[in-house]
Amino acid sequence: MSKPDFTSLTRTELRQYILDHRDDEEALQIYVDRFQSANNKIFPPPQTIDDLENFPELHQQHLEQRRNQA
Repeated sequence: MSKPDFTSLTRTELRQYILDHRDDEEALQIYVDRFQSANNKIFPPPQTIDDLENFPELHQQHLEQRRNQA
């Protein structure tokens, strides 16, 4: 059986592959590396009421980013 090109799979496809092939260490490592990407944004928790007022916009940006990655 030949392995798929893991770099061309979406995160969702790669996750499903890992669930179906739990002993494939290479696929798991590639999946983990995607989560540790330098491009990932980390948002601090809201500290003030103003932060909470901007939350819907930040949340929408996050959802759009996740859709683009899938």
